[in-house]
Amino acid sequence: MTAGVQECGRVPPPCAKFLLRNQRSVFPMDKTVLVTGARGFLGRQIVPLLQQRGYRVHALSACAQPMPHGVECTQVDLLTATDLQSVLEKIAPTHLLHLAWCTEPSRYLKDLENFTWLAQSLALLKAFYQAGGTRVVMAGTCAEYDWRYGFCDETLTPCAPNSPYGTSKLALHNLLLSFCQTVNMSAAWARIFWLFGPHEAPSRLVASVTCSLLSNQPARCSHGLQRRDYLHVSDAADAFANLLDSRLEGAINIASGDAIRLADLVTRIGRYLQREELIQLGAIPSSSTEPPLVVANVRRLTEELNWRPSVSLQSRLEQSIEWWRDRLTSQFDEQ
Repeated sequence: MTAGVQECGRVPPPCAKFLLRNQRSVFPMDKTVLVTGARGFLGRQIVPLLQQRGYRVHALSACAQPMPHGVECTQVDLLTATDLQSVLEKIAPTHLLHLAWCTEPSRYLKDLENFTWLAQSLALLKAFYQAGGTRVVMAGTCAEYDWRYGFCDETLTPCAPNSPYGTSKLALHNLLLSFCQTVNMSAAWARIFWLFGPHEAPSRLVASVTCSLLSNQPARCSHGLQRRDYLHVSDAADAFANLLDSRLEGAINIASGDAIRLADLVTRIGRYLQREELIQLGAIPSSSTEPPLVVANVRRLTEELNWRPSVSLQSRLEQSIEWWRDRLTSQFDEQ
């Protein structure tokens, strides 16, 4: 047994793997999707949507944790696993949805773990191919783009990340597409912009302001003149499910396509809770290098994938606020 991975049986000889691949269609009827990050902020929203689409969902997780009904799970630490091929041979996934990465708000941008994730993601990709996989979607980030341009288009805007996080993601994007072109495997790269909603990290903007106001505490913010592209996590999950189930390839932005001033975003939260007076704009300094605008071109998303969010930003904000209200109320009752 290899460290970090449960023993998963004998690996078929190369000829058997070749036959397995050629017996499968590119988009098989019996679909098994391997999901990393299934219990994360985005993953927990995507999994039930994939089940509704007829996928058998199999998750990889570094530690034992409850999974949604019907989801199988193999306990594997992706950061230390040295024999992923034996794991994937047993699961035999037709699809791969790779979401797992270091995402802790206080450290993910500069964490050296980004480079480990890059290497292990490549190992996962190769193991998926060798196990007969046919379609892969991986999560990228808007941090790959050169934000000095403001408008982020998949084909026109240069990529010039300024952090280990963005650099590692961009490197994986390039290697993913090159690998899949070489072996003739279908692949898409989903560049995520700003998300909010249930299970969001409490230190992120929407969650932080909401929790402060619900607790009758001041919400200290920057000047709020920056304009950013925000999308509710459940809408992003629906876009991911559509993307995995499609034939669309290459990079695609997962975003709303609309930029909102952060001051307007937090003011909407304050107005809904009738606590606007607690919002303190300008209380936190902003970096002089922070771009005034970052917004996605969503032409590929809307025209090629034929996807748009079905609910307004205001309604999604209200849903998010009520989720946090229920969560804080439950925590108070338990004390």
